[in-house]
Amino acid sequence: MTQRTLHDGWTLHAVPGSPVPTALAGREVPASVPGCVHTDLLTAGLIPDPYLDDNEVGLSWIGRTDWVYRSTVDWTPGGDDRVDLVCAGLDTVATVSVNGTEVGRTENMHRGYRFDVRSLLRPGDNTVEVRFDSAYRYAAAQRERLGHRPNAYREPFNFIRKMACNFGWDWGPTLVTAGIWQPIGLHSWSTARLATVRPLVTVADSTGRVTVHVEVERVAEVPLTVRASVAGVDVEASIPAGARAAVLDLTVADVRRWWPRGYGEPHRYPLTVTLHDPAGTLLDEWSRRIGFRSVRLDTVPDAHGTPFTLVVNDVPVFARGVNWIPDDVFPHRVTRDRLAHRFDQAVGANVNLLRVWGGGRYESDDFYDLADDLGLLVQQDFLFACAAYPEEEPFATEVAAEAAEQVTRLSVHPSLVLWTGNNENIWGWHDWGWQEQLDDRSWGRGYYLELLPRIVAELDPTRPYWPGSPWSGREDRHPNEPAHGSMHIWDVWNTDDYVRYREYVPRFLAEFGYQAPPAYATLRRALSDDPLAPDSPGMAHHQKAVDGDLKLQRGLDAHLPAPADFDEWHYLTQLNQARAIALGVEHFRAHRGVCMGTIVWQLNDCWPVTSWAAIDGDGRRKPLWYALRRAYADRLLTVQPRDGGLALVAVNETGQPWRAPATVTRLTLAGAPRAKTSVELDVPAYGVMTVPLPAELAGPHEPRAELLVAEAGEEVDRALWFFAEDKDVTWPRADFDSTVERFDGGVRIRVTARTVLRDLTLQPDRLHPDATVDEALLTLLPGETATFTVHTPVPLEASALTTRPVLRAVN
Repeated sequence: MTQRTLHDGWTLHAVPGSPVPTALAGREVPASVPGCVHTDLLTAGLIPDPYLDDNEVGLSWIGRTDWVYRSTVDWTPGGDDRVDLVCAGLDTVATVSVNGTEVGRTENMHRGYRFDVRSLLRPGDNTVEVRFDSAYRYAAAQRERLGHRPNAYREPFNFIRKMACNFGWDWGPTLVTAGIWQPIGLHSWSTARLATVRPLVTVADSTGRVTVHVEVERVAEVPLTVRASVAGVDVEASIPAGARAAVLDLTVADVRRWWPRGYGEPHRYPLTVTLHDPAGTLLDEWSRRIGFRSVRLDTVPDAHGTPFTLVVNDVPVFARGVNWIPDDVFPHRVTRDRLAHRFDQAVGANVNLLRVWGGGRYESDDFYDLADDLGLLVQQDFLFACAAYPEEEPFATEVAAEAAEQVTRLSVHPSLVLWTGNNENIWGWHDWGWQEQLDDRSWGRGYYLELLPRIVAELDPTRPYWPGSPWSGREDRHPNEPAHGSMHIWDVWNTDDYVRYREYVPRFLAEFGYQAPPAYATLRRALSDDPLAPDSPGMAHHQKAVDGDLKLQRGLDAHLPAPADFDEWHYLTQLNQARAIALGVEHFRAHRGVCMGTIVWQLNDCWPVTSWAAIDGDGRRKPLWYALRRAYADRLLTVQPRDGGLALVAVNETGQPWRAPATVTRLTLAGAPRAKTSVELDVPAYGVMTVPLPAELAGPHEPRAELLVAEAGEEVDRALWFFAEDKDVTWPRADFDSTVERFDGGVRIRVTARTVLRDLTLQPDRLHPDATVDEALLTLLPGETATFTVHTPVPLEASALTTRPVLRAVN
């Protein structure tokens, strides 16, 4: 087997008659492969950056145009029986030709394709063409043929097997792509090759077992031998002439298990599979790293309803999760290094689970390999989101093939612990008026409750499957019932104040979120608005949520002082996002045992936008990230309303008991104590402890001028409780001392409070776009000192670092 990539020498042109600008008509453009039309046109200087201002609007013609990629391939005949043109990913409606002869057609971005082209290749130059028909035209034709299916947006994304969010979302631009988006190459082979290798890994006690399912493609009906090796254990099996498959069982004693973050080391072992002809010649080889671990979903009914608990290696895991969307509208730009940085940001926020949302893609091998390395758990949605999907042909066949390919591909990864059938589609069918619109037409039920569970059960029974997010476990039960299965909470944000989170105790919360604008440097790079304002043209265009700015304002009105200018609005909306999610996470974690997971919407963005993300479209951390780091800490101290009073709750997400003295003090804003109590914490491993607070602590004399401070040592963030909303608190005007100390590559800013400083935050990206800071949202009492460490490629002005708008506090 020899493999040759075909990534060089491609050109791109629009099919004559397509609706393209005059400057592009009849013009060939250099094309990058892997890549897409938008980025090729951008590189050629033929379009503006679609992420800036409202440029996306003027580029809608790209998705309505037919395109042709062309390359000349030099080929020298060898002795191989077969030469395959292998396309790992074509986006989306493609016709592939070699030397003018069509070799295949595709209409699914989420599958790979292989075409036998040996008979078409000739010595010397060969022409390879891939024509991409407009995704819009294809989807519209399917909708016309099959009948309307409702969805959350006006775009026809549910009538094409393509990354749905290319058609726009409430956080993403409408940029409908086309192109050779994954590797393409020539694979030459003889006799036989490994078509699929599907290792199913299980473990019991200290014994691991790998059942390797092998399928071969062959051109010669001769006996074959397949061998597998892991951890010093070697087995082989024969594949007789005429047969196409074999199963190899490997048993490994004394294995080291793969553990999620916070539970142990994510240990992995190399697994190698080789294929040999009758003479023992190596024909093909496959190698990956596997992890020995068990995973199941505990849904056994209990006194609270139906749990939804991930159990890894027989240990129930509380999911400290974040939702993951494609990190770029143009996914070929998401490199392994970029993923590694994003994962470091996730781990830095104490995240242990990523949910890959169903409107994007099946994530890359790099994504899963990095998750394996870090011990991050992954929940992968099948790709159906916020819409009714037709089950007629060609979609039924395409979905089955896509699912089988992806389940097989990802079966090797220990980080993958859950397949989910869809995002919000069963909920939509129940609550969003779909049934009247559908008039008995198919909407996807057969996929989620029949086809997909069957494929997972057949191809990878080592992992659980859940029909939807949300889903309550039975069709006769509302799909978003808090007491059963998984749920989403979106009345908060859409209609209600974030304190409403406290009215829910879900068994598992797979989506909840609150918006804020991106970092200031991100806004200034993406928008030419002068001046910036909440409703300036670029800001308005980069707010995709329905009534998003009104919802942001509603949140500010409920909690915070009225902003005096844009800089204050920017700080306060970011602060309110952080407050909302921290309140929710702490509340849900305080009910550990009943609730066993929260997945915040969302970790990342795909472009510069006002959104629910903790990491903005330029990769900068918003204040939410710092709040999440605290709320998801291994050991959490929080004050919670309980039974008309207040309670101190300690949550321990470590394998060791947490024993420590704790104090809770009621103070004035000036720092004078009014009441105090001491508590001996004794929190079991992976447990929670709740201590009701006495009335003299829970009942302030002056609600607008007092707070509670709970502490349990320097290694655990203290908990604060204010008795009034910030807009109603009698804040003193902020007074503080500051020093600035430079070091190689950065600067340290020390702030010593003379008065209370509420949610003190430093935004160094306002001075240089590459400047970063280690802390945010620090509340200091009089006499306390905080240190901010800023890393920056250039010296920053000291006075600017200690004045607004760079340094902000609520007061």
